[in-house]
Amino acid sequence: MIYFDHNATHPLLPSAREAWVAATEQYIANPSSPHRLGDRADRALTGAREELSDLLGCLTHEIVWTSGATEANNTAIAHLAGAQKGVALVSSIEHPSVLAAVRRYFPERHQLIPATANGEIDLEWLQDALKRTEAACVIVMAVNNETGVILPVSDVMHACMERKIPLLCDAAQWIGRQPVKGLGELPLVTGSAHKFGGPPGVGFLKCPYALRPLIVGGPQEEGRRAGTENLPGILSMLGALKSCLDETQKHDFLTERYRFQKEFETELRRLVPGVTILGESSSRIWNTTAVIMPPARDSRQRWVVKLDRLGLAVSTGSACSSGKEEPSHVLRAMGIPKDEAGRALRFSAGINTTQAQWQALLDGLCQAASELV
Repeated sequence: MIYFDHNATHPLLPSAREAWVAATEQYIANPSSPHRLGDRADRALTGAREELSDLLGCLTHEIVWTSGATEANNTAIAHLAGAQKGVALVSSIEHPSVLAAVRRYFPERHQLIPATANGEIDLEWLQDALKRTEAACVIVMAVNNETGVILPVSDVMHACMERKIPLLCDAAQWIGRQPVKGLGELPLVTGSAHKFGGPPGVGFLKCPYALRPLIVGGPQEEGRRAGTENLPGILSMLGALKSCLDETQKHDFLTERYRFQKEFETELRRLVPGVTILGESSSRIWNTTAVIMPPARDSRQRWVVKLDRLGLAVSTGSACSSGKEEPSHVLRAMGIPKDEAGRALRFSAGINTTQAQWQALLDGLCQAASELV
């Protein structure tokens, strides 16, 4: 099976597996325990916090360990709702963990930032809203998980800084695929290990504030998040991240991966007439191509099922939205009609995906098209 669903979960990298096994053997105690073994685990936890903060370019105490980006997003949004007056301005193409948390914690005081047909946010709308609205916070992701479109977070950050408005950025689809050093300049950042080859169930929130905890019941994380820290998972996450950074920093790595993507898209459009590349005119990340496939003769035979039978694992969009009958909220926000949205596919590569695997995906799509269109 050739795997093209890395935006949902990246398979565990060898470095992450090795780090997890080593940690379970070396650090058997609870980091909060008062004995020497507990102190050893606590020092490893502190070292991991220092290492991640150095990679991001932020202060060590700003890192809060979580169970993933979903918890981190919920924690940040719950804190902002209780600490800030005004309206939350949130992009309409955010991950469900953001949109659901906004609806819960800002039920009557949020506005959605419109999206463009190219999958970007309407930056002019946001800038105008910041002038006419008392904003509690702004929430804009780094990279859209369904289309791969890179959003103008730097421009948003500067607009927020002028008005001293907190900005939350879900960077789950950026980390491990692009340089991370500048992320520490953003006020609030969330990430998740399993998106870049670490284990599921661990992530982080970068937060400069005295955080109001979402999870209570213990003094861990300086009172910002109760519960015993997942030290093996944290060290495994760092192992994966360092491996990804080693790869992406190699000479011409990003140039080569963007070439793989471009050649695949060019050939797909040539060989399968009627394909639409979503966000094609926008800046996109190298690993993600989202398309609208042409109508199939047999609507009961879905593209993703056919490709699965051909040995290709692809997605229809966000894994957190799968199984729903409604079209993707991202595609709706982009103005894509319901019938077209039902034919959307997302192909997301990993750090080690080869050109030969992109070619195999292309061959499979051509075969599926010959049988379905």
